[in-house]
Amino acid sequence: MLFSLLAHNNIETYFLNNSKQEWIRQANLVASQIVENSNYLQQGEEYLSFMSKISNIGSELSINARVIVIDKFGYVVADSSRIDINSTLVSNQVINALNKHDSAERIFKDGEHIMSTAVAIRDLKDTNNILGVVLLSTNIDDVYTLLQEISTQIYLLSLFTIVLTGLLSFFISTFFTKPIQELMFSVEKVTGGLMDEKILIKGRSEMAQLAKAFNSMTDKLKRIDETRQEFVSNVSHELKTPLASIKVLSDSLINDKNAPIEMYQEFFQDINHEVDRLNTIINDLLSLVKLDSNRVHLNLEETNLNPLVNSILKRLAPLAKQKEISLIYESQKDIKIEADPLKLTLAISNLVENGIKYTPPKGKVNITIKDDTLNAFIIVKDTGIGIAKVELPKIFERFYRTDKTRNRETGGTGLGLSITYRTVIMHKGSIKVESEEGVGSKFIIQLPLKQN
Repeated sequence: MLFSLLAHNNIETYFLNNSKQEWIRQANLVASQIVENSNYLQQGEEYLSFMSKISNIGSELSINARVIVIDKFGYVVADSSRIDINSTLVSNQVINALNKHDSAERIFKDGEHIMSTAVAIRDLKDTNNILGVVLLSTNIDDVYTLLQEISTQIYLLSLFTIVLTGLLSFFISTFFTKPIQELMFSVEKVTGGLMDEKILIKGRSEMAQLAKAFNSMTDKLKRIDETRQEFVSNVSHELKTPLASIKVLSDSLINDKNAPIEMYQEFFQDINHEVDRLNTIINDLLSLVKLDSNRVHLNLEETNLNPLVNSILKRLAPLAKQKEISLIYESQKDIKIEADPLKLTLAISNLVENGIKYTPPKGKVNITIKDDTLNAFIIVKDTGIGIAKVELPKIFERFYRTDKTRNRETGGTGLGLSITYRTVIMHKGSIKVESEEGVGSKFIIQLPLKQN
């Protein structure tokens, strides 16, 4: 509608400007004929001939107009309609024409649109000498009638365009909002706990990509939920096993009142061992929960990896000596990084300790430290039992054991690698593993030299 209004105004302006130019041209022709064919305005002679000429000019014009001639004093000396003869007609338009400013103006009078044109009558011998003014008045209702017809067509076209645009908008919005509604419906289902909800992917549009992302999200949520349930189950199982052992041992002591003192000592040692195991599991769980919730903050400081690894090997040397395992440390130079030394010590200790535990007697555990321009690398390689390829993607999951029996015999909780993984990630690093059953495993920790 705004476009229609602007179009109407522009068309009206165009018609009026053209009409004004044409009327000024016609008025100048009349002025020229007056000075060429009559001396009345110059000398005041031949008035009847002058009046006759004005009447003829009015009838000879190609457009119907009233011709009024006003002398330089403002008196009407001729009027083709003979209405205002011998009267005074002084207006801004007449005064402007006497001052050599020709003009054409649209006037709305008595319900009619009038075009009033005033031009100066100039002396042929001296164009600066103004003899009077020619005033042409004509009805231009026909212009506005045509303009109204054009405007009506424009308004009808605009109305048709509005209706058509509204219908197209409705169908297009329905086309686009339907997939969104389906997505919202699926989101509500997932919010209600239905993790199996999926959206049918059609085409390659943005909505199809959104549907693909939604399906991927539900898959991840489902895996997280399954992991959570498995985690709860594993925690229950891990805590239940030592508690069951404690229960059996304590019941045996209670029911066997004649048990020798040696049995009491042995059973209490076993109970103490199970309590230590419970305490280890609980501490590891608390550490892992803190790491997952990001409630643990890194106390970053410049850390020399060489003395840090040496202290770890010194502490684990007795465990390696019991199994006659060689701990081999390799480093070409001192390497310093920005890290939390306590948490990093725990992460590396888990890898070295696992290497010792799962390497047969007289085997080897190699610890290598090296760097490049951006990163430090800590490599722990053993000659142990190795890990099957199908197990490698799962070894950093909580409580995951490739050999549950062997892990329990060695006292592991199944949380060490998870803690190592989370600690490395917190340091903006990465950890990779290469392994082959019966040959050994190789863990590669990559850590940035500087924390950004």
